[in-house]
Amino acid sequence: MVSTRVKKLELLSNEDKAYLTNLREELNIQAKQVLGYPCSQVFDYSPLYDFLSLPINNIGDPYLASSFRVNTHEIEKQVLDEFLTLTSGDKSNHWGYVTNGGTEGNMYGLFLARELLPQGIVYYSEETHYSVTKILRVLNLRNIMIRSQDDGVIDYDDLRETIRIYRDVPPIIIANIGTTMKGAVDEINRIKGILKELSIPNYYIHGDAALSGMILPFLQQAPAFDFSTGVDSIAISGHKMIGSPIPCGVVLSKRAHVERIARLVEYVGSRDTTISGSRNGVTPLFMWYAFKTKGHDGFRELVQSCIQLADFAVQALNEIGILAWRHPYSTTVVMPRLNLTVVKKWQLAIYKDISHMIIMPNVNRQHIESLLKDIQDSDGEEE
Repeated sequence: MVSTRVKKLELLSNEDKAYLTNLREELNIQAKQVLGYPCSQVFDYSPLYDFLSLPINNIGDPYLASSFRVNTHEIEKQVLDEFLTLTSGDKSNHWGYVTNGGTEGNMYGLFLARELLPQGIVYYSEETHYSVTKILRVLNLRNIMIRSQDDGVIDYDDLRETIRIYRDVPPIIIANIGTTMKGAVDEINRIKGILKELSIPNYYIHGDAALSGMILPFLQQAPAFDFSTGVDSIAISGHKMIGSPIPCGVVLSKRAHVERIARLVEYVGSRDTTISGSRNGVTPLFMWYAFKTKGHDGFRELVQSCIQLADFAVQALNEIGILAWRHPYSTTVVMPRLNLTVVKKWQLAIYKDISHMIIMPNVNRQHIESLLKDIQDSDGEEE
């Protein structure tokens, strides 16, 4: 019997079918050479494919019933419980929802901050993800960029002095929990110490933990970044360390903050507490499946494996004369800007005078060894 999928493909012209075949083959090739961007490819969600035949829409607050019942709110809540456990949160005092990725999570955190502190000034370091400057424009928030140290961590002296100058204005601080290029973590407790030193009573701290939010909880002696430090909100990606064919993530917040902005919408029979109205109901299924099949112990093993491979990469690069390094709690390997041919082939991220690769669960020693060979082969080539 011919499958339904094959029958549907017969509706396409031969040209269109060939186009899809070629596209799939090209994407398969490119997917094997991604070393610069954090997207795990170790996943298999085929047991969930039947859900793609349904118009699943997680509109409304995940913790409330909705008039539209073709949703996965119950699954979403279980996913949020997993993330709250990993971030020292609890359902009575914290809230969250599944987003389309880190940018939406950062936007939600800054949206809450603006509603709570409408006169506030946002402080972020020069190593902050590019999404933040875009969000600041969208939300029309006053902001000041703070210098970063050479290792990517925010310059605490510059932060202290700048807040001191504007101490009459509530600060809204973006703490990088793993910077984009160097994997550096801003110390929440040190930031709070500065605020205490300056006698700042009202402030908001958002943690951008897009990648590291699924790394730090599984490491011993990792920098403190979660709700135990007193942060107000945290954004974590789902398609990075967890892995997903569709970009996704979560944003978590103190529940009291969300209560301040919630609005009842009769049309959907729920509260409007999220950025987007209609929300993806499939990605919660993917993350739920990942947590159920791997568990926290499984993710701990994945993270430890990535850390060990990152150590191997740093050592191997140094042995061929490439000055590579990484933070002990990060899988991001930083190195000088490499030859453009190598950068393009391996889809490495570059910024100013550095490049990096990020060790994800799908990366293995063969990838590293192939990269090393290409670097050596390109030595002396003109850009």
